[in-house]
Amino acid sequence: MYEKEQAKAEILIEAIPYIRKFAGETVVIKYGGSAMVDEKLKKSVIKDIAMLKYIGLHPIVVHGGGKEITSLLSRLGKETVFVDGLRVTDAETAGIAEMVLSGSVGKSLVENLEAVGIQACGINGKDGHTLLARKKVDDKGRDLGFVGEIEKVDAHLISTLTGAGFVPVISPVGVDAFSQTYNVNADYAASAIAGALGAQKLIFLTDVEGILRDKDDPRTIIRRMNADEAREMIADGTIKGGMIPKVECCLDALSKGVKSVHVLDGRLPHSILLEIFTAEGIGTMLTPEVGNGK
Repeated sequence: MYEKEQAKAEILIEAIPYIRKFAGETVVIKYGGSAMVDEKLKKSVIKDIAMLKYIGLHPIVVHGGGKEITSLLSRLGKETVFVDGLRVTDAETAGIAEMVLSGSVGKSLVENLEAVGIQACGINGKDGHTLLARKKVDDKGRDLGFVGEIEKVDAHLISTLTGAGFVPVISPVGVDAFSQTYNVNADYAASAIAGALGAQKLIFLTDVEGILRDKDDPRTIIRRMNADEAREMIADGTIKGGMIPKVECCLDALSKGVKSVHVLDGRLPHSILLEIFTAEGIGTMLTPEVGNGK
């Protein structure tokens, strides 16, 4: 008669040791992919973030917005040019990117969090000089315009917001010492922020199940790996293509002191909660060393 209710109770009981372990810890969530576009998935992510906050964790959201930027540029009649996956960004495009990221995308996420009872505050890397950036030149020496890479994270403003009970929602816009604005890759921004905060976890929401041995076979998902194993898989070609920069971001975060990094399928409702609060998880978890637990 009460089978469904009992099943729910069992799920809550399974989560108890993880709630106890992670209460008070910082979790950085890089929010992107389909979970930002599909309204049903967006609501699921927002509820997951709210749940983390309600049970005592400190979630911090770093979001992308590439599709929204491209859409606005197209409506304005401005061509989008990519070089090896990086958007070539002139001064006008940098301004448009900041407007989209810090305006429509960031404020929408704040509104959604506030709607479920969570205090949230949208900032970008220029606020408090949180993300100090410099001009990025690609591996072939090509000038990408106002694309930046992070030199330093000043986490004071982020810590102030979390200490006051807010969930920071951070747009990946950086600034240099001369107040020049740069568009920063959101994955690397999330990695740098997580490292600067000594986060317990960094979560990447993606459009793939996790890290796969065979990119065409979801059944080959790797549930856990350490940093050395990840480097070996890049070297031997197991990890390839667009997953390489994602895994390199994971390794960068681990090298900065983040305890674990998770690559999750954001197309799966409540993937954040399923990964953190169940024994098996649903994505790939990377840790610095062999034997590190969840």
